[in-house]
Amino acid sequence: MSDEPKQPETEPGKADSASGAGRMPLPLMNFSTFIFSLNHTALMHLGVVKDPSVGETAKNLDLAKQTIDILAMLEEKTQGNLTDDESQMIKSILYDLRMIYVRERK
Repeated sequence: MSDEPKQPETEPGKADSASGAGRMPLPLMNFSTFIFSLNHTALMHLGVVKDPSVGETAKNLDLAKQTIDILAMLEEKTQGNLTDDESQMIKSILYDLRMIYVRERK
């Protein structure tokens, strides 16, 4: 028995009528999806990708650093509990984000 809450499954590409007309369903949440979400948030704050809510890029290096620090904390606290792929993914994401952050701080 899993402790993870089950999310309703919908067909790929079909909108979930409970979430609103025309909206795409959210992906199933797992560790990788959560890390990718934090990665996207950090990239947004670094000004690398557009903020989907406004359609523009904007830099906020303080928020970028906070998100990178959250990812680092998750890496530390989950050490020994991740698959090899998950561990490599978070290491790679942290390395890339830290390099972008250092470049943007100059």
